[in-house]
Amino acid sequence: MRKNIKTTEAIFPMPVLMIATYNEDGTVNVMNAAWGTMLERDQVILNLTETHKTVKNIKQHKAFTVSIADAKHVVEADYFGVVSGNNVPNKLENSGLTFTKSENVDAPIINEFPICMECEFIEYQNGQYGCGVIAKVVNVTADESVMKGDNVDISLVNAIAFDPYTHGYYKIGERVGNAFNDGLKLKK
Repeated sequence: MRKNIKTTEAIFPMPVLMIATYNEDGTVNVMNAAWGTMLERDQVILNLTETHKTVKNIKQHKAFTVSIADAKHVVEADYFGVVSGNNVPNKLENSGLTFTKSENVDAPIINEFPICMECEFIEYQNGQYGCGVIAKVVNVTADESVMKGDNVDISLVNAIAFDPYTHGYYKIGERVGNAFNDGLKLKK
């Protein structure tokens, strides 16, 4: 038997994405965004309202980075979600994390997060069904600690996901199958 529950934001896992931008004075702003995904192979989409300091920065600098949050930095990742850049301009400094300037876009790369997408702003959609920030991914970097040869080993990333049912974070990492292959066993 099924039971009705009191949530509509029911997709799990939701990625925990760290969106990094520069403020007007050149300091770094980072926000936690669970509502984001790939739009196409080289495009990301972030469901962010224009009230976020991050959106103002993205529009000004025409760029941002998206990092995958990991279990090692869950406290810092959550901090970036509970403190607004509109009120606390030195969030990165308070977190103790560090950054490097991207060579490809006008945005910072947060050094401690293992995977980072460098993005060029395309547009902001704000209509009734607008979805927020859309950007082109121009480069992706990964820390060597999560690589096996030339490939990212997701089990080494220890990425975290947001649970909208209980507001928890969960570590992702165990491989349970092979995409575009396992289902072929049922093909007739």
